[in-house]
Parts: sequence; structure tokens; C-alpha cells
Amino acid sequence: MAELTYKQAGDYLIPDLKADGADEWEETPLGKYGMLRETFLEEHHHGTYTSMLLTGRLYPHLREIDRQAREQVDKIVADLKKQNGVDEAMKARDQMGWVQAVNNFTAQAEEVVLTEIVYK
Repeated sequence: MAELTYKQAGDYLIPDLKADGADEWEETPLGKYGMLRETFLEEHHHGTYTSMLLTGRLYPHLREIDRQAREQVDKIVADLKKQNGVDEAMKARDQMGWVQAVNNFTAQAEEVVLTEIVYK
């Protein structure tokens, strides 16, 4: 069994405990989709959320969901841009039209990703 270390907090000695992988959690902040997934699990699947949190599986899961969601949004937006002829030539010719189209494609992609990945 590992030796416990303590830190002084006023008049008390507090055990210096860290979960496995806790250093990774602090280094890698969650993105938008990871935070949305965490909120969803906490509010709608509290047992699963608590179990994953206590076993150290929650943050790796949230980072993976965030990565998958970002990649999927990028892929869908790229496909929609290609299908609709929204390219660099359009960007040079009609900047506002290009921005409007890309924002529309991003909203569509996020709707799909939220339904199929984050809130599943």
C-alpha cells in the first residue's frame, strides 16, 4: 500500500489525494462539446456521471467526445462548402455571403453533432 502524504491547512493535516490521471485533467481543458456532454450526463444520467467520475473514466470520455465532435463538425462543414461551391474565390468575391454560408453550415453541422454524439 502506498504511503500517504499530508499537507498542512491551518491546524489540520489534510491527506494529499489525487485521482489517477488527475494531472492530465488539469493540463487539458475541456472544449465546448466536452463541457456540454458533462452537463448532459450530470443532469440526465446522474448515476453514469457519478460512476465515471469515481472510477476516473469521466474526463477521458469527455475529451474523446470533444475530439470526435470537433472533427465531425469540421468534416461536415468542409463537405457542405464543397457541395455548395463555397470556396476561396467566393470569399474574395463576396465576403459577407461567404461568412453567411459558412455560419449556416456550422450551425447545421453542430445540430447534427449535438444530436448524434453529445446528447446520445
